Amino acid sequence: METKELIELLNDDLETEFQSIVQYVRHVATLSGAEFTSTVDELKVHLGQELQHATTLAEQVSFLGGVPSTRVPDAATATESRAALEADLDLETRQLERYRERTQQATDLGLADVAEALRPLLTQTQEHVRDLTAALGR
Repeated sequence: METKELIELLNDDLETEFQSIVQYVRHVATLSGAEFTSTVDELKVHLGQELQHATTLAEQVSFLGGVPSTRVPDAATATESRAALEADLDLETRQLERYRERTQQATDLGLADVAEALRPLLTQTQEHVRDLTAALGR
C-alpha cells in the first residue's frame, strides 16, 4: 500500500462519517417511545463524536497531501425506532472494522502520527457499537 491509497481509504472513511452524522441527526429527531429516551441522549453524544471523527479524518487526509472529500453517501431511511438503531449499529460496526484496518495500514506505512490520530476514533466507535447493542437489548 502507498500513501495515495491510504488517502483514498481515509476519504472513504470521512464520507462514512458524514453519512453517520446525517443518519444520527435523523434518528435523534425521529426515535420515539419511552424505552428510547435515554438512547436519544446517547445518540446525541455519538453525533458530536462523529463530527470530531470527521474533522480528524479530514485533517489526516490533508496532512498526507490529499484533499478531504465532501461527498455524503445516502443515509438509512428507517422510520421505525428499532430498525433505525439496527441501521446505526450496522454502520458503526462497519466503521469499527475500517478503523482497525486503517490504524494497521498507517502503522505498516510508518505513519505513526496518523495511526495515533486514528486510535481515539477506534475506541469511541467500539463504545458506539456497545451502546447500540445494549439499546437493542442484545
